[in-house]
Amino acid sequence: MDDELDVKDSNGTPLKDGDSVTLIKDLKVKGANVTLKRGTLVKNIRLTFNEQEIECNAEKVKGLVLRTEFLKKA
Repeated sequence: MDDELDVKDSNGTPLKDGDSVTLIKDLKVKGANVTLKRGTLVKNIRLTFNEQEIECNAEKVKGLVLRTEFLKKA
């Protein structure tokens, strides 16, 4: 993974692999017919090559990609 990526949450807090984040907005998951509610804790995130996206597993959804603008570090 490229260590030069500067991935930050909605508050500007730096994120790294393995961090836990909380959703700050209800998000509908396309193709899964699931809505992730505000306040949902997502553990063990993985950084992607895009500074604005992270990968994670949440509830019943595996391999989910979330935009960092909807997250805050837990």
